Amino acid sequence: MASNEKVDVLIIGSGASGAAVAWSLAETKMRILCLEQGDWIKPTDFPSNGRDWEARRYTDFDISPNRRGRDTDYPINDDNSLMKIANFNGVGGGTVIYTAHWPRMHPSDFRVKSLDGVADDWPVDYWALEKFYEENDRMMGVSGLAGDPGVPPRHPPMPPIGLGKTGARYAQAMNRLGWHWWPSDTTIATTDYEGRGACINLGHCTPGCAQGAKASTDITYWPLALRAGVELRTRCRVREITTDEHGMAAGAIYYDADGVEQFQPAEVVILACNGVGTPRLLLNSASSRFPDGLANSSGLVGKNLMLHPWPIVSGYVEETLDGGRGPINCIWSKQFYETDPSRDFVRGYTLQFGRGTGPATQAMMGAASGLLPWGRNHHRHYRTMLDHRLSIGVACEDLPEEHNRVTLDPELKDSHGIPAPRVDYTISENTRRMMEHGIARAEEILTEAGATQIFASRTALNYPGHLLGTARMGTDPERSVVNEWGRCHDVKNLFIVDGSIWVTSGGVNPTSTIQALALYVADQMKQRLATLFD
Repeated sequence: MASNEKVDVLIIGSGASGAAVAWSLAETKMRILCLEQGDWIKPTDFPSNGRDWEARRYTDFDISPNRRGRDTDYPINDDNSLMKIANFNGVGGGTVIYTAHWPRMHPSDFRVKSLDGVADDWPVDYWALEKFYEENDRMMGVSGLAGDPGVPPRHPPMPPIGLGKTGARYAQAMNRLGWHWWPSDTTIATTDYEGRGACINLGHCTPGCAQGAKASTDITYWPLALRAGVELRTRCRVREITTDEHGMAAGAIYYDADGVEQFQPAEVVILACNGVGTPRLLLNSASSRFPDGLANSSGLVGKNLMLHPWPIVSGYVEETLDGGRGPINCIWSKQFYETDPSRDFVRGYTLQFGRGTGPATQAMMGAASGLLPWGRNHHRHYRTMLDHRLSIGVACEDLPEEHNRVTLDPELKDSHGIPAPRVDYTISENTRRMMEHGIARAEEILTEAGATQIFASRTALNYPGHLLGTARMGTDPERSVVNEWGRCHDVKNLFIVDGSIWVTSGGVNPTSTIQALALYVADQMKQRLATLFD
């Protein structure tokens, strides 16, 4: 199509949700355009091609945009948040740098208010999303083992990743404790799948998979969407969504690769910019008709941010284990996922059992924890740590609180002069008690597994980049930003499909559910094409 010719559907963001919704809507034969502020990442550019892959995890492939500092990134003021923000700007978005861990939400996660008297219920439930979970599993290529009693039935198309020495050690400890465990679902290919080769254990999966075994939407959804006629423009940084005299979205103002301001008109606009980028764009699209930000009559745009506090508990055993060879996650446990009245908190968490790390990362972690001394015994201690590490992540449910929020920073701006997002976030007392419970259970497991030098991170809390809840869905326009199928209450041709529409966060990695929701919204749109704006 000609540059900036009016399109039927304009999607902003090409990550997990943007790619899924583009692919699904492509069958309508509408003119669909996606604007992505990042670029395509070539497989040859991934760190795992070189010996310096660990160092590059903290430079050009860091999960934090503030440390990564690419020209396609935007800065984030997260000084007032113990947890730091993680994202990635490029085709595929966060799926380029995620760990590929693939749990689903539980049915109870959609009914927190009814079951536990906290937060709110979702306007959709697990069963409405089930077929979209399945469709997404096929599209992304999931490896796993059916039959897990801790979750509803599912049907991974590939067998699970191997337990390895590390996973077997965890499993034996869990069996002795009598606690639930199961091989993790992942989007890492264990067999050749849809043109992707099986994992060959190049190293840690986070800084991109050069071999293509890890599913990211640039190699799963986007090739199919492009062949179906969707257009994807890269290096296009959107500044604001404009509206017409009727209060409908008219299109987007953006800066192209040369820094030239452009306007892209559209009949329908879909936001897929993540739980920080989407509220930033809505708030920056304020106008005389929408003085508090676009689609913000509820005052909730940017509020109820949920980040998933994620303490890591580690220890060391005498046996040599897998180290950094193999996908990072090998098993999970849902033993403590649901609310237990005997505990001093509601809701629960997933335990995620990881392998070790590469040699440089192990040295850094040993020094940071104080377990690796300097001086005469440094190398002797280091040899007892490298390839001997066990670690358990505690994926804590984060309940929504309005004071946890994203606003526009009054001073910080990106390279095009667009206000940067400011994040204000504190961890609730309920979550703190949950964290301590999870840390204690992880310590029990590591002790049972024969580990010593057990160390729990309570201050860093990791930052997995789970950006949720800042434009929540619901049936009441006064208590939500979008309706039960992703359409903004205030702007009838504006839709949101990313993690910002979440009502509660669950205690799991969100990508699987983000994409299932995006496919669900696309399906609802296709069913309602004749009455989409009614």
